[in-house]
Amino acid sequence: MENKILISPSKYVQGPGALMDLGKFTAQLGKKALTLVDGNIISLLKDKIEKSMTKNVNFILEKFNGECSRVEIDRIKSFAESGACDVVVGIGGGKSIDTAKAVAYYMEVPVIIVPTIAATDAPCSALSVIYSPDGRFEDYLFLPSNPNVVLVDSEVIAHAPVRFLVSGMGDALATWFEADATSRSSAKNIAGGLPTTTALSLARLCYETLLNYGLPAKLAVEAKTVTPAVEKIIEANTLLSGLGFESGGLAAAHAIHNGMTELKETHDYFHGEKVAFSTIVQLVLEDRSTAEIMEVIDFCDSVGLPVTLGQLGIKEISRDKLMRVAVAACVKEETIHNMPFPVDPEIVYNAIIGADALGRYYIGK
Repeated sequence: MENKILISPSKYVQGPGALMDLGKFTAQLGKKALTLVDGNIISLLKDKIEKSMTKNVNFILEKFNGECSRVEIDRIKSFAESGACDVVVGIGGGKSIDTAKAVAYYMEVPVIIVPTIAATDAPCSALSVIYSPDGRFEDYLFLPSNPNVVLVDSEVIAHAPVRFLVSGMGDALATWFEADATSRSSAKNIAGGLPTTTALSLARLCYETLLNYGLPAKLAVEAKTVTPAVEKIIEANTLLSGLGFESGGLAAAHAIHNGMTELKETHDYFHGEKVAFSTIVQLVLEDRSTAEIMEVIDFCDSVGLPVTLGQLGIKEISRDKLMRVAVAACVKEETIHNMPFPVDPEIVYNAIIGADALGRYYIGK
């Protein structure tokens, strides 16, 4: 019988103003830090980063170029090695922190992750999603360990555009359903073992937190304020979803998301936005009850997540186009094969059409 395995970051820190503790935690791990910062926020956070780091540890600052590609990973690695860095700090969105994790892995040094948006569950994971320089999904880089520290400043998150928080809810939405499917099929999770009861409980708590606090958190962030609901949703998007997907397992939703990246018209939409619709597709694929599917569609619509193909930019729907998505979702190595029944492109295509029809029915009522 396979072992059950749960993995997690060594330390998770969340709260308003947490960024000011970055230097303290970095100094515990190394003497000189390569600090990779997302170009979109470097001007906003540079003073705080420098103030916290300068009084604690040596560091060099480098701007992230925008895509977690092999080319960018190699560039940052060379820069860090030339600066004799012995710890990596990744500050920004999902792609910048995935790049930081990959660089730290190849350098064999510790890594601290500082997400500036709660848009994905990437911060806590032992995983980097690799894309081509032009934004197409290529593969997963599975890492031997999770980040040493994940530091989340809820004030920074609350002052980012609300679309990021909502996208994070879309990514987190898949957590319970994929973990449940993986458990029912006795498939392996990302850690290479069976899901623990703890992981499944965290995944379920993630879903319940979204339903209970998603809308008030969205409204609070639109007002640029941190409320208890915001703190709960940040934790759901980042920690609960991170532990839930990695130790619970991935299934159809993320595989269908990866297939969606084959269509150029979806490239302007965030990861979590595509995952949200793909979650609905998984529920149709599983033949879940109408009530359960409509509960998910209702949640998505209430916070502004897409429930139709049109809301993902796919205005002209054709069999050939959606079969490209379905075929890509069903390649041999994809997580869709963790579903508790055989899956092929034809039934995925039908589920996509069915999910879109339900979404159009809902918004057309």
